[in-house]
Amino acid sequence: MTHLITVNKDEEVLATIQAEVERLGIASAGITLIGAVGTAVVSVMHKDDALVDRLRSYDQPLELSGTGEVTEGRVHLHTTLYAEDFTVGGHLHAATVHDFFVRAYVTPITAA
Repeated sequence: MTHLITVNKDEEVLATIQAEVERLGIASAGITLIGAVGTAVVSVMHKDDALVDRLRSYDQPLELSGTGEVTEGRVHLHTTLYAEDFTVGGHLHAATVHDFFVRAYVTPITAA
C-alpha cells in the first residue's frame, strides 16, 4: 500500500516526511515527490571529486519533482527544481513549502 504524505505551507519537506515515515514504522520504501517550495538547499558532486558536495541554496518559488528512498528508516531524496529562468537538481538537504504543498507517495518495500 502506498502512503500519501502531504507537506503543507511553512513545513520543511525532509523533516515532515521523515517524521511520518517514523510514525508509520516504515523501514524501507520508494518515494515519488511532486509540489512546490519557496526555499531549497541541494547538492551535487564536485566534478573533480565525487566525495565533495557542492551545496546550493535557492530562495524563490520553485516547482519540485523527485524520487527517493527510505533505507533503514532514513529518508533520502533527489529532486529537480524548476524556476522561471533555470532548472537545477541534486540531493535535497532542505526545502520549505511557502505557497503550495509537496506530496510524497511512499511505497513500502519488502525483501523478496
